[in-house]
Parts: sequence; structure tokens; C-alpha cells
Amino acid sequence: MNGVPGVNRREVIAGLAAASLVGACSRRNADDFPHRRKPDFFGGMTLYNERMLPPLTGTFPAYTAFAPRVPVHCVTPADTGYIHRYYDSSPFSPSGRYMALTRLPFEDRRPRPGDIAEIAVIDLVTGELRTVAETRGWDVQLGAQTQWGADDRTLLFNDVEVRDWMPYGVRLDLQTGESRRLGGTIYSVSPDGRWAASPCLRRMAVTQQGYGVVVPKQYIPENQGASADDGIWITDLQSGNSRLLVSLAQIVAEVVPPLPVARERGDFFSFHVKWNPQGTRLMLALRWLPRSLLPWRRKRRYGAKHVITMNADGSHVRVAVSAERWAKGGHHPNWCPDGEHVLMNLNTRGDGLQFARLALDGSTCETLVPAIPGSGHPTLHPDGRHLLTDAYVDEPLAFGDGTVPLRLVDLRSGSATQLVRIGIRPLAEHSTGTLRVDPHPAWDRTCTRIAFNACPEGKRRVYVADLADILRAG
Repeated sequence: MNGVPGVNRREVIAGLAAASLVGACSRRNADDFPHRRKPDFFGGMTLYNERMLPPLTGTFPAYTAFAPRVPVHCVTPADTGYIHRYYDSSPFSPSGRYMALTRLPFEDRRPRPGDIAEIAVIDLVTGELRTVAETRGWDVQLGAQTQWGADDRTLLFNDVEVRDWMPYGVRLDLQTGESRRLGGTIYSVSPDGRWAASPCLRRMAVTQQGYGVVVPKQYIPENQGASADDGIWITDLQSGNSRLLVSLAQIVAEVVPPLPVARERGDFFSFHVKWNPQGTRLMLALRWLPRSLLPWRRKRRYGAKHVITMNADGSHVRVAVSAERWAKGGHHPNWCPDGEHVLMNLNTRGDGLQFARLALDGSTCETLVPAIPGSGHPTLHPDGRHLLTDAYVDEPLAFGDGTVPLRLVDLRSGSATQLVRIGIRPLAEHSTGTLRVDPHPAWDRTCTRIAFNACPEGKRRVYVADLADILRAG
């Protein structure tokens, strides 16, 4: 992942280099997808630097099943597999006019090395969708890690060089069609669009499939104990230069308090990496697996998960959530808006998951709303009052028919509102496997709209819900 990349320029369809985003665009049929296409670029596109909230009514079909409490619209066509990235990053462009998504080429199996997905951009004003790039650097849960840079013309995602199966990030200029190969990979982009922090995307599948990139097994590096050449990689998105910010060996050696599993025979792996909203700290989901001949699923059962925090330069390494606390029940840590606390589903009282807020060093743990059970992928609104989350189909809050709620929790009143009930059971697989569909509700930059994944008719689509009125009402 080291090295300074060169600059290359992707092919531009003849006659489209000067077309604007609002120009001709077709929503292609799924049958066309397996054939490799040249991407469409948006030469001369108008850049919207001021935030806007395009009205969706009349442009996109409304979702009305189960009487949503808020306006909901489907913004992707009814063909193969569109997803946005994750609940901790926004698919909305900085202005709010565009959305960036990954389109899966199929939905009935996991990708094989070299399978090609597409990067798509939707204009929320005109309703037009355009394919802007193709990629081999994706997997089924988070796609190609597609995210926006500092403005509406800068798009970031991953690809894979098949000659050596090395993943790399791509910075694409939607106005000129020029793309640059970056020295590192895209996983979490800093709030100012300057830096990308990433785990090793090839190693991610060692602990859980669906989140990194797919390469032949012989190209997945092995970790022995706490590796000195794996950890958190940082990429300068302007220069393209990348370096190992902090290694797993450094993390395990410096973390406070020390990790008990470090004394046992096993191997550490980086998983989720996240910038805080201020860009001053990083969070790492640090995983450990016993080194044994056990099958992979049994190794995971005896593994350990930790939430580690640190300063942006890799210093001040602390345990926010210990393996012992996580093992009692929990999932999906995320930064709180203040950048000093961690939000997570945790079994804080021994009777099921709750929404918990923890100090970044684990010194405090607060159950936010004891009467409301935790679920899904929670985020805390910047107002400090509202919490947004979804649910898995196998969690108690699911309805048992493949539909789940998206909830807005009012921390002040201790109440929860069901915003939407929608199906997330895909056609191809049991809903809890690698090919499951998670809503991953994610805020726009104004924190009044959310995007989420769903498949009420069995195929992956992306929806937008407008929460402005319900937030104003308190």
C-alpha cells in the first residue's frame, strides 16, 4: 500500500466529456451489466458549493407501505443491486444535490476476484443516474467504499490491480473525468476531505466477509500476533501519498490498559476504522483470533473484539470498549458528535442491548435510554437529543416477516418513533448471511435527511427519508 502513485486518465465516452450531469442518461437494464462499459463523466457540470435540499416528490417514487411517519422516496431504479456505503459516512454530496452509490453486478452470490461493479451518481434534482466508473475493489456490504471528497466534483472509491491483486484508492474528478490512483485505500474519509484512514482491505475477510475487497486467498497477507506491517493506513488525498500511521504492534504495545489476549497465542486484525466528526481522533475495531486449527466460524466464537481510540497521529491509544465488555453482548460502535465519546449497542445491565455512551478511554459508560432497547446501526444527531437506528431481521424489534423498523429515539422524552417499516430480506439468501441487506441509515450534511438500503421486492435499492419536520417538532 506504500508508494507514490502516478496519474492516469480513465476513458471517456466520445461526445460525453462535455456533457453536463443533467444531460442524456439511461437507466440500464440488468442484462447489460456484465459487459464492461466505459464510464460517463460530467464535463462542464455545475458545481453546487452551497447546500441544497432538492424536493424528491415528483422526481422519485414514494414508498408508502406501512404508512411511514416521514416522506420516503426510492432514488434508484428497479434493477440489480444499488447500495450506499455505511451508516457512519454520507452518500450525499457536500451540496446535497448528488448521491454516490455502488451497483453490484449480481445479488445471488459473493463476488469472485476480478468481478466488476459500478460506481453510480444520482442527481437528486433531475432524477438522472449515471455510471461514472467501474471497479474490482468492492464487496457486498460496503461496496467500493464510495465517498465524497471536499466538494461535489471529487469522488473517492477503491479498485484492485489484478496483476498483483493490490487494492488502491481512486480520486475521480467528475467535472473533467480525470482519475488519480492513490497510494492507499479508501475506508473512512476525514470530515474535511483531506485524509483517508483504512485497515488492510485484503485482510478484512479473515475475520468477517463482505467489507473489504475480494482477492485470491494466496494474496491475503498472514498476520502473526500483532503485526508490525499492518494496522491503520493514512492517505493524503491531495498528494496521493500513503503510509502506515500506526501498526498493530504499536497499538498492542502502547494501549492503555493492556489487552489480556496479547498474552495468548493468537493474531490481531484491524477492522472498522473511523474518523471522529472533528477529524482529530480515530476509532479502530480491533479483532483477535486464536491461532488454531479450528474452523473459521469456531475461531470467531473464541475470538475477541475491542474498540480502540487514538489521536489522529496515532498517539494516546486507549481502550474504549474492552473485549470483556463486548463479549457480554454488543455491536456497532460509532463516534458521538462531540468526538469525545463512543456510541454503541451494549448489554449494559445483563438483560439485552441498550444504547450506551462511553468515554473514549472507557472510563465511563452511560445507558442513554434504559426503557428503549438497542438495535442496528445507531448514530447520534448533532442536537444531542435524537438517536437514529435500524434493526437486523433477527433482532427482537424486527417484525418476523422480513421487515424492520427505522427508529428515531428522543433521548429527552425517552420515547421512540417508528419512521419507516420496510423489507430487507433479499431474494438470494437467508437474511442473516453475508449477502444480507442492512439499511445502514446515514445522515446528509444538514442532518435532516437520511439514506438507507432496503429490498422490499427482493432487490437492493436506496431510499431517502426526510426527517426535517419531525426533528423540528421535537
